Amino acid sequence: QVQLVESGGGLVQPGGSLRLSCAASRNIFSRSVMGWYRQAPGKQRDLVARIATGGSPVYADSVKGRFTISRDNAKNAVYLQMNSLKPEDTGVYYCNVREWGTDYWGQGTQVTVSS
Repeated sequence: QVQLVESGGGLVQPGGSLRLSCAASRNIFSRSVMGWYRQAPGKQRDLVARIATGGSPVYADSVKGRFTISRDNAKNAVYLQMNSLKPEDTGVYYCNVREWGTDYWGQGTQVTVSS
């Protein structure tokens, strides 16, 4: 088992920035995939970005050029830098780790983009 704890969400105006962080409770296998998903009200949970060690990050088309995912294996952490935020980026952001075929999820952090 692994617990994932997200932080960094909040209320921001359109065009603003936020940085989400996710820390794991134990060492994560370096070849695992770490990522961020987003769930808007009334919608399904969708991939925002994911990253594997040594691989190229994968982004949803809607966030390309605005969001950057990174990971620090020494800290068992994954981050999401979000710039040029739009109202449609609003939702609950969930950290995800896929390790040996098992998905682990954080509790989610709310991001609201509104003026």
